[in-house]
Amino acid sequence: MIKPEIYRSLGLSDQEYQKILKILGREPTSTELAMFSVEWSEHCGYPRSRNWLKLLPKKGKYQSLIGEDSGGIIVDDLAIIFKMESHNHPSQIEPKQGAATGVGGIIRDIFTAGARPIASLNSLRFGPLSEPYNRYLLGGVVDGIQFYGNCIGIPTVGGEIYFDESYSGNCLVNAMCIGVANKDKLARAVALGAGNSILYVGSSTGRDGIGGCSVLASHEFKKGEEKRPTVQIGDPFMEKCLVEATLEALATGYIVGIKDMGAAGLTCSVSEMASAGNCGVEIELQLVPRADANMEPWEVMMSESQERMLICARKGKEKEIQEIFLKWDLHAVVIGKVTDNGMVCVKDKGKIVAEVSAHSLTEAPVYDMPYEKPDYLDELNKLDVTKLYEPKDYNEVLLKLLNCPTICNKAWVYEQYDHMVQTNTIILPGMSAAVIRLKGTNKAIAATTDCNSRFCYLNPYRGAQMAVAEAARNLVCSGAEPAAVTDCLNFGNPEKPDRFWYFKNCVEGIADTCKFFNIPVISGNVSFYNESPKGAIYPTPTIGMIGIIEDTGKICRQHFKKESDVIILLGSLKQGLGGSEYLKEIHGLTRGDVPDLDLQLEQSVQAAVLQAIRKGLVNSAHDCSEGGLAVTIAEACITEENQMLGAVIKLDVLENFCLRMDEILFAEAPSRIVVSVNKDNLSALCEIAKKHSVGCQILGEVKGDRLIARYKEKTIIDLSLVKLSDSWRKAIPQRLAK
Repeated sequence: MIKPEIYRSLGLSDQEYQKILKILGREPTSTELAMFSVEWSEHCGYPRSRNWLKLLPKKGKYQSLIGEDSGGIIVDDLAIIFKMESHNHPSQIEPKQGAATGVGGIIRDIFTAGARPIASLNSLRFGPLSEPYNRYLLGGVVDGIQFYGNCIGIPTVGGEIYFDESYSGNCLVNAMCIGVANKDKLARAVALGAGNSILYVGSSTGRDGIGGCSVLASHEFKKGEEKRPTVQIGDPFMEKCLVEATLEALATGYIVGIKDMGAAGLTCSVSEMASAGNCGVEIELQLVPRADANMEPWEVMMSESQERMLICARKGKEKEIQEIFLKWDLHAVVIGKVTDNGMVCVKDKGKIVAEVSAHSLTEAPVYDMPYEKPDYLDELNKLDVTKLYEPKDYNEVLLKLLNCPTICNKAWVYEQYDHMVQTNTIILPGMSAAVIRLKGTNKAIAATTDCNSRFCYLNPYRGAQMAVAEAARNLVCSGAEPAAVTDCLNFGNPEKPDRFWYFKNCVEGIADTCKFFNIPVISGNVSFYNESPKGAIYPTPTIGMIGIIEDTGKICRQHFKKESDVIILLGSLKQGLGGSEYLKEIHGLTRGDVPDLDLQLEQSVQAAVLQAIRKGLVNSAHDCSEGGLAVTIAEACITEENQMLGAVIKLDVLENFCLRMDEILFAEAPSRIVVSVNKDNLSALCEIAKKHSVGCQILGEVKGDRLIARYKEKTIIDLSLVKLSDSWRKAIPQRLAK
């Protein structure tokens, strides 16, 4: 008789254990219990989120590819495969290995689809850098990302970092990878054909990471739990060999299906491949290569040791596949076969230790979780701006915002990453979006990650909409047409109705916005239980988006290029300080409602800017987001350190849309892009704006070595570019030097 404390310690409820008894018609073995616990966990089975994920659109303007472990789109004869996943809980415990294995895991999801990985991005969240442990986490996570990415030879080309008190006690590490394959050469994570062989390839199985992602990511941190020894250890050099061996083996045509042993390890790969193929699989654990000889069967099945994969190979072709992996000094062992009985049969020394229907493992119970709007939110959404003091010194405010860790230059981070390996990178980190060329074509991929979690906290539906809109806007500013989304949905405990209300509303916001823009969500990940004794994180539905640039000769960047260019604001003139970085940093407030988002206007602004870029009219384009208009223009002045150009701005044209100067300068309304154009191209740009019914306000010109903003001949801001640059570039190094 299995005691309740045993299955509860594995994350199973009393009701779930009773369901297992009903499925089996008997008590489970210890191995079976372990297998059910990981496959029914939130990280693997999505029992609490699956109903809502069905809302996300799967089709868009480009042909979609929806795989078992990743997804993508078709561009001509190429498949662009990409996905984003979380490694939050392991990174909070051991930041270097947690982040490193997060990178390794997402890379495996790409090349097991048959695509060669060409770029990585990441989205990171930490608590304030005034706290020593948060500084330790930032340093460790960045070290882990650079360690794995640089060693394996895949460029880390972009991403984002936010800092907020809500992430103290539970940092977020979301890793994204992009790969490219011939559209006719893709692989699936499936087992097919009774009698075909099951091969274990890659590294050895050890006790590191047992229950790491699958168990850790299915409950919130309690006091004293931050040091649980469940974090996996990664070896990027071995994974580099695994990439090459796998792609070479796939090219033989002898592989029926292949799957990464990620969260839930061997249990996940065996059961999900069998279920996807509507077949059974039988394996012998004594054949599994081990790092620890005395492991129990349940430990072998739960281990999340890295750099391992499972292959279903055509019968009679095992030797050819094994020779390829052995050439790369990797294990390649036949550990079982495909059967036609639909059962996952696990043997140890010939004795059956688990025999379970594959579908029963992969079809986790689905729950309709209760949800309820938090009581505090109505009060938080109230903001009377008339009670806010207006700053006397806007120079000081702008410098402080540029020095804010969320807004400031992140060179300390991305300069540790190799972003030029493979020589595909066209636009380097630090811009609105990364751009990677598609070799052999004149096209390129633009990629970005975006989410303003403070907006999602104050208004989850609109905040999620804003995340999608900003991601698309960033791609458009580089000259790309937004094409497809992967998401990483980071939330608190779903068993708490107020937390699940945030999740529900964010998913609805993403779904509605992607449908409006005709952009599919082709892959993704849900990470629940992101809580600590300090409370839940802000809801963070991270959006990873790619876009397609048709002509690499028409790529646009965010910094000003030429003296005397005209600076123009295209788009919305509505304002609002709710949820802004200005409100938080200057007034110490996180409140107000999120600015309105008019999806039709947003689409029109993006269409106008994209058309202007493709016609060669625009010399720079930078979207307004954190910090508002003033920060956007300042960044356009100083982004390119060796080509800093000043600006002279007249704010009079905006006076009819705002009552306050701080709103004009620092509000974070969407659907706004600042562009610079040659004077000769001004009328053509205005015609495009008029055609798309988009506002077009001339703000000033690119000029000199200062940023000057005037209102009715009164100077509001007057700062040297050197001072702006120093404040922006030195923010993180100064804080880490403490």
